[in-house]
Amino acid sequence: MSRPARARIDLAALRHNYRLARTRHGGRTLAVIKADAYGHGAVCCAQALAGEADAFAVAVVEEALALRAAGIRHPILVLEGAFDRDDIAAAATHDLWLTVHQPAQIELLAHRTPTAPLQVWLKMDSGMHRAGIAPPDFAAAHARLSAIDGVRVAVLMSHFARADEPDCDATARQIATFDAAAGTLPGARSLCNSAGILGWPAAHRDWARAGIMLYGADPMPAGDAPLQPVMTLSSAIMGVRELAPGEALGYGGRFVAPRPTRVGLVAMGYADGYPRSAPDGTPVAVDGRLTRLIGRVSMDMLTVDLSDLPEVGIGAPVELWGPTVAVNAVAQAAGTIAYELLCNVKRVARQIDDTPPA
Repeated sequence: MSRPARARIDLAALRHNYRLARTRHGGRTLAVIKADAYGHGAVCCAQALAGEADAFAVAVVEEALALRAAGIRHPILVLEGAFDRDDIAAAATHDLWLTVHQPAQIELLAHRTPTAPLQVWLKMDSGMHRAGIAPPDFAAAHARLSAIDGVRVAVLMSHFARADEPDCDATARQIATFDAAAGTLPGARSLCNSAGILGWPAAHRDWARAGIMLYGADPMPAGDAPLQPVMTLSSAIMGVRELAPGEALGYGGRFVAPRPTRVGLVAMGYADGYPRSAPDGTPVAVDGRLTRLIGRVSMDMLTVDLSDLPEVGIGAPVELWGPTVAVNAVAQAAGTIAYELLCNVKRVARQIDDTPPA
């Protein structure tokens, strides 16, 4: 019998979330499937969205080439752009769109040997101060790119730093900065990440870039978007024991039983991607009912409280996150974000479910 740790990927939920993103934003929507689709499997996610997505986005050229090798022919935007001339040559050969976010990339394009036309997305630093052309230099960068033979500036873009904070005025300032600096320059516009799509209608433009919301995690504090979780991380109870009051559990003895405590041992640990930082009390579902993590997460195993589930025994199903336990709830308990948890899933068997909803 194989180890029961699994990551089930619900492709019908993925399509539902993409449709929601497109409807909320309007216009065209990139499906962001960088980092192996946030741990969900880039190829299977791209194939599932092939009949719906306007285009895809990845971080680096190598991720785009893997999609091309798998038969994906949609437009693909490379969000980090070109690192060298080989990246530019690959983009031309495989019809990839390149983000341009710094002057050095403009010079790489200017000195390339033209082979095929290239479409680029020119990125402005409207206030995040991570990557992008400064607003006073944006028009000149646009002109420089537009003068390069075989290069077309298709989209003007920026990225929000605090769109998941609806009461903060930083996003409104970024929108105003972008609009002022982009002015009447030719090209479509793209501002919204998932938080922008859900929380900032004033930022909706020609293209959206849907990332974390595709996978069912709402980036906004209200968490009220009707998203469906795409990944269910699960395992099973592999052992049961009783603790007497005062007995400690696991590494460091972090959890000390305050009463007679029934403990379930679960085949899941931080080597699988479950966060070691998760504290006692982090929600877990056993046999469909909520309980809690107790004791420190170890590399291959963790422990849960079965005191109120006396009928549960070895083999009972355990959901670490999914439809019953929101990944955002686990992330909040562990002091991180859903993005990190999903991207960190590894070693567990991945099960693809493309069953249409009933």
